[in-house]
Amino acid sequence: MSDVVEERTALSPEWGRRAAAQAEFRMLIDGQLTESSSGATFDNSSPATGLVLGTTAAAGEPDMRRAIDAARRAFDDTTWSTDSALRRRCLEQLQRALESELEQLRTELVAEVGCPVLTTHNAQLEWPLAQALRYPAGLIDDFAWERVLDGGGLFGERNKRTVVQEPVGVVAAICPSNFPLEVILNKLGPALAAGNTVVLKPDPHTPWNATRLGRLIAERTDFPPGVVNVVTTPSNAVAELLATDPRVDLISFTGSTAVGRALLRHGAGTMKRTFLELGGKSALIVLDDAKPEHALRSAIGVCVHAGQACAATSRMLVHRSMFDDLVTAVGAAFAAVPVGDPALPETLVGPVISASARTRVLDACAQAVRDGARLVTGGGRPADLPAHLADGHFVEPTVFVAEDPGTAIAQDEIFGPVLVMIPFDDDDEAVRIANDSAFGLAGAVLSRSDDRGMGIARRLRTGAVGVNGGMFYGADAPFGGYKNSGIGRQCGIEGFQQYLETKTIGSRLPRQS
Repeated sequence: MSDVVEERTALSPEWGRRAAAQAEFRMLIDGQLTESSSGATFDNSSPATGLVLGTTAAAGEPDMRRAIDAARRAFDDTTWSTDSALRRRCLEQLQRALESELEQLRTELVAEVGCPVLTTHNAQLEWPLAQALRYPAGLIDDFAWERVLDGGGLFGERNKRTVVQEPVGVVAAICPSNFPLEVILNKLGPALAAGNTVVLKPDPHTPWNATRLGRLIAERTDFPPGVVNVVTTPSNAVAELLATDPRVDLISFTGSTAVGRALLRHGAGTMKRTFLELGGKSALIVLDDAKPEHALRSAIGVCVHAGQACAATSRMLVHRSMFDDLVTAVGAAFAAVPVGDPALPETLVGPVISASARTRVLDACAQAVRDGARLVTGGGRPADLPAHLADGHFVEPTVFVAEDPGTAIAQDEIFGPVLVMIPFDDDDEAVRIANDSAFGLAGAVLSRSDDRGMGIARRLRTGAVGVNGGMFYGADAPFGGYKNSGIGRQCGIEGFQQYLETKTIGSRLPRQS
């Protein structure tokens, strides 16, 4: 009972002290836990308090080149890519090691990400930990690595044609700050199960969950040196080497569309394979037969983790017959959403990741007002936060009404707890508004009729849709976007195949008489 009471009463400063006391500050390069070659470090700060939690090794170009070289040698000169039993054993060892430090991971995520502790019981930690390594580990034995094509040949010759799936090679896994461990595991799992080697570059705002993983690999698994390298750096120039070095075969990136475009440009010189899971401005369509209480519940989802989710349905399209009433209800609900310390179990909205992120969100809100959108609630910094959160990066849950669906607040990804509500008159207009976006990552439809909801979902130009609360997330379910929301898919068979090359081998058979 005392542990439960302590968890309920400990605040972010205490969680930060715990995280710092247990954190791994070193990188993993070529099987060794190491500081940067220059001895440089960078600060890791709490988004909730603004206080520095501790430091992490700051890789320079020599460190990144050493990690790339180690990954290249591990792929070219060891049996990692061909030894399926070793790959499965290493992934199972890593699974057990991560599970044994579940609570330490939870503490670090709340401290450095600023995510509400309630999110660590689902998508932030426990969901990916349950599936992200196990699913691709199972594919090592179950995937169809080869198939034989019948027939083929000219002028009486007979051929046997074998289609073989092989690992791509060296993968650069570049991960974001909003759901860092979830993304890391969903990149590492399939990449390693497929036989690739990896250089992992976590976001500099959230390095400790990645460096912990590096320590567990070094100390508690049989991964050969160089198969997984964890390189932490605040330098864009150092990170850019992953896109330009010819020894890297594939870039696997989750983050903003702007950075995704930059990686495409940098990788073009060496024709790198590229997987990009990028931004979104997803639409929740509330049809005229939807239950208002379901719409209200779905709207609140934008507030979770301060809206820092690429798949958040931050556009709420509502049939005009329900629009005014729902605007009033949603505005009241957003005004009542608990904003505060992410270490407390009742908190739904914690901070955004940094002061610059907060400024970007608040500037977008101010611009929306200038553009003529109607501010229903929020739009600023929360009042009356406790003293220990005074320097945290908090934004009020915010609701706008935009009669013009082309305005910036209805088109740009804000990445904060900001919802824009837009009216429509019929199903065709709802689909048109939803699809009139540069993005196409996710979406949702609410209707009393599942068939009607499914019909709308099939018309949306987006990579994932939830109908009437249906959940599309899972290690076995492909996730990714249309248009500016990315290239390729993460998770599922489709995500596994992102890390494979296809080779066709033709061999001569005896001529038939």
